[in-house]
Amino acid sequence: MQANEITTFSLINLTTGYHLRNHDKVLSPSLTADLRRGELTCLLGSNGVGKSTLLRTMARFQPALGGEILLFEKPLSDYSSDELAQQIGVVLTDKLPTASLRVEELVAMGRMPFTGFWGALNKIDLEIVEDSLAAVGMRAFGHRRMTTLSDGEMQKIMIAKALAQQTPVILLDEPVAFLDFPSKVEILGLLQELAREKHKAILLSIHDLELALQTADRLWLLNDDGNLEQGSPHELAEKGCLDFFFKSKGLTFNRQSLQYTYVKSVDK
Repeated sequence: MQANEITTFSLINLTTGYHLRNHDKVLSPSLTADLRRGELTCLLGSNGVGKSTLLRTMARFQPALGGEILLFEKPLSDYSSDELAQQIGVVLTDKLPTASLRVEELVAMGRMPFTGFWGALNKIDLEIVEDSLAAVGMRAFGHRRMTTLSDGEMQKIMIAKALAQQTPVILLDEPVAFLDFPSKVEILGLLQELAREKHKAILLSIHDLELALQTADRLWLLNDDGNLEQGSPHELAEKGCLDFFFKSKGLTFNRQSLQYTYVKSVDK
């Protein structure tokens, strides 16, 4: 079996949302999808449709309202917290209190599932930290303070921290949201390379449709009705699943080239 045929996550009729005081707020009623190693998967959908909620549910930061999540064919609920930390690396948009840390100290926090919070790093741990920084092109930044980094550099360090966990799965919530275009392209290219060369299953939410179409191996498309479509960009384009992104007047989408153009209408 090839790396990109290995299923990590299986979502089976998953219901996501929130437990409120008197009722449940359902965002997605019945999600079925799978995530594979060796592939970069982009999660697309409108604002407020529930992308972050889905990622947090998959990371077990909040409970599912129904259905099932399997991680390597084992129910997610059966993993202990320590076991789960050795399987899933998570990069969220939440701000961490990292201002006083050096880069290498932050990346070393990725080793905590193996060392414990107060555990000392041994030679192997230190090599993993250095290798993780090298993998994102930031080895020379190890002694820098986090406060001295640009947004793009900081995002690379957070990815390096996830790599230091050596997990088969990495989940990222809007990792390129606040970056300039060259930095977005660089981060997406880096994640694509990591998925393929290190045989990881990487799932990230993103608003930039054009970048997702050009870099993702597969797409998870979370529709406004809460349903999820999955497939390669070409597969979803041919099925017409991407058409709703191009409803604005003047936009046309080429399903073969996966490119869209805007033609300003001229009033007669």
